[in-house]
Amino acid sequence: MTTSRASGRGAGDGLLRHRDFRLLLAGAAASQAGTQVALVALPLVAVVGLRASAFEVGLLTAAETAAFLLIGLPAGAWVDRVRRLPLLIRTDVVRAVAMGSVPLAALCHVLTMAQLYVVAFVTGVATVFFDVAHQSYLPRVLPGPQLVAGNGALETARSAAQVAGPGLGGGIVQLLGPPVAVLANAAGYLASALFLRGIRVREPEPEAAAGGSLGAQVKEGLAFVLRHPVLRVIALTTGVANFFSAMLVAVQTVFLTRELGLPPGVLGLMLSASAVGGLAGALCAGPVARRLGQARIIWLAPVVTGPFALLWPLSGQGAAAGWFALGSGAVFFGAVVYNVAQVSFRQLLCPDALLGRMNATLRFMVWGTMPLGALAGGAVAEAAGSRAAVWVCAAGFLLVPVPLLLSPLRKLRDLPAGTGPAAADETASGPVPEAADAPGAAV
Repeated sequence: MTTSRASGRGAGDGLLRHRDFRLLLAGAAASQAGTQVALVALPLVAVVGLRASAFEVGLLTAAETAAFLLIGLPAGAWVDRVRRLPLLIRTDVVRAVAMGSVPLAALCHVLTMAQLYVVAFVTGVATVFFDVAHQSYLPRVLPGPQLVAGNGALETARSAAQVAGPGLGGGIVQLLGPPVAVLANAAGYLASALFLRGIRVREPEPEAAAGGSLGAQVKEGLAFVLRHPVLRVIALTTGVANFFSAMLVAVQTVFLTRELGLPPGVLGLMLSASAVGGLAGALCAGPVARRLGQARIIWLAPVVTGPFALLWPLSGQGAAAGWFALGSGAVFFGAVVYNVAQVSFRQLLCPDALLGRMNATLRFMVWGTMPLGALAGGAVAEAAGSRAAVWVCAAGFLLVPVPLLLSPLRKLRDLPAGTGPAAADETASGPVPEAADAPGAAV
């Protein structure tokens, strides 16, 4: 099995000529496109098809993200025990089967909220393993000098899907109904699995850790994150951002359809328009990091863009609904710039043997807040209305940069390189240049 990686002559140099990275990127794009269609379609299956309440929609969002809280830590230790590429392919297939059951049940007139909860949870469990393995596999494909460019390209694919997917999903819902739109998500996961099967870079079988019980390995990952001053701050900041992001995701379909009176097609276009900011952030992250410094943009991005969240609750019916898209676009921009900088730093910092556990520990901390946020959003919307819940989301985004402003990051321009697999490549290939994850959830 080959374990070689492309030699990097500079950040982003020849990135798209790298065959295995192209396949990794194509798989991410296909998966994200389907996911973004489902972001519109799955809540509309509940709201339109099953007449779900605001709290039930919040519970659906919580079910999808609960796996990060329940199994996030042991998942990282398990990922470090296996080869990551086969795991990525298997989890894509599991997600495709789970999502494909929704239109099948709808066709047979047996679809219930209980099934939606199970589908959301199973998909969430598979996503935990996929996301941890995906972030841990990228440094195996690309050398250190190309990591920022690689993460930027992956964020560009995700942001492009966020632009096109909701509009496409809203259109499919308008023409064919919500269950049919969910089928596009299943197709995206299957396409991702096919692209990943073509990757030639393979990892060796991981060595068994000394004294390697699962519990001991989980503790090692926790200790690595909690003892590092920058990783601690990143975990706290991202956890707060994701809590309020999940609140917004849980209530935005109810808010936009029932409060602002938007039909499904227009709702999809609204979410697509707001995601333009995320695409711009992905394209700008590398140049902004080089100009301002990787450490500096980690705190500067949420400081500048967070206040735009106040436009969400100020939006209204008709043309005033555009304020929602403008606020989301600005917040998306900042979230993506922040994500590219901090994820690249994490990959450079961590040794390869700990990558899965480090990523899983951070995912547990920062995505574990999402089911809590979704439940809180549904509860507030049920008790005080969806607009009140959106006001709480907006106020929460003003708090996001506070831990960063009180941390050592405030005094740094760039982050020091670490000892991870990508950093090892830098020694051979040259230093990383001066630079190097809302409503979009940070990773």
